[in-house]
Amino acid sequence: MRTAELDYELPPELIAQHPLPRRDESRLLVYERATGAVEHRRFRDLPEELPAGALVVVNDTRVVPARVRARRPSGGEAEVLLLEPAEDGLWEALARPTRRLRPGLRLGQVELVEHRGEGRWLVRLEGKPAGEAPLPPYITEPLADAERYQTVYADEEGSAAAPTAGLHFTPELLAGLDVERITLHVGLDTFRPVSVQDLADHEIHTERYRVEPAAWERIRLADGVVAVGTTTVRVVESLARGAPLEGRTGLFVTPGFEFRRVDALVTNFHLPRSTLLALVMAFAGVEETRRLYRIAIEERYRFYSFGDAMLLL
Repeated sequence: MRTAELDYELPPELIAQHPLPRRDESRLLVYERATGAVEHRRFRDLPEELPAGALVVVNDTRVVPARVRARRPSGGEAEVLLLEPAEDGLWEALARPTRRLRPGLRLGQVELVEHRGEGRWLVRLEGKPAGEAPLPPYITEPLADAERYQTVYADEEGSAAAPTAGLHFTPELLAGLDVERITLHVGLDTFRPVSVQDLADHEIHTERYRVEPAAWERIRLADGVVAVGTTTVRVVESLARGAPLEGRTGLFVTPGFEFRRVDALVTNFHLPRSTLLALVMAFAGVEETRRLYRIAIEERYRFYSFGDAMLLL
C-alpha cells in the first residue's frame, strides 16, 4: 500500500479542541460493511446498534501525567515526555530541544542519562510522574479537567496517550453492555506519522499489554467481539494468533490483514498518514474508509482525540 493513500484534507476547524460537556453526547457514524449503509447517531445510542450478545472489549490503561516542563540552566524552556519505564528504574522519554540538552542535565524531577537519537532519551525520574496530561500537539487549548483525557474505566497507569475511542463511554452506558477488559499501554509510536513511501517499510514499535486468563477465555468464546479502539484490536488479534497473555505486541495491521476475532470496531477519526488509519482501512476497506471520512467531513463531525466516533459493523 502506498502511504499517499492514507492522506486526506481536513478543515482545521474540525479538529476538536476540547471534550463535549457529556462524554456520550458525541456523534456516532455507524457503517454496516455488508450493505454499505451509513447512519448518523449519538454515542449514547451505541447499545441499540450492537448485535445481540456482543462482547464489548475495552482497554483499561490509564494515562501517566507524563509531560514534564522545566527551565534549562540558561533559562530556556525544556520539555520531557515520559514514554514508559525502562531498566534499573529509568524511563524512556522524548526531550526537547534535544540539540541544547546533554546527559547529566537536571530538568525538574527528571535527570537526562543517555541520548538515544531522534529526540529519545533514557532519563532518571525522581518519585512518580507528576507532570501534565500529555495532550497531542494538535490540541492547543488548555484542558480544564485532566480526567477528561482518561476513560471512566481507566485503571492501570502506564500510557503516554489515551485510548481515545473509550473517552465516549459513561458509567451508565457501560452498565447496559457486556464488557470485558484488556490492558495495552499506549506509546507515542502508535501515533507517529508514516514517513516512508511504502507502508510495508514502516517500522512499528512494540507496546506492553496484559490480559487476564478469564478475560481471554470470554473473548475467545464470545459470539461476537466489539473492539473499542485500535489498541484493543492489536491485543485481541495478537492473542488470536497465539501470543502470550502478557508481553509486547508489534502487530502491524494494514489492508489485507485477516481479522480472526474482532467482529466490529468502535474508533475515533484518525490523523492522515497514521498507522491507526491504516488499521481502520484494513477493517472497513481502503475506499470505503475514504468515503466515510468524506461523509464525516461533509457532515461536520469533530475529529481526533476529543472528536466524534465511528462504529464499523
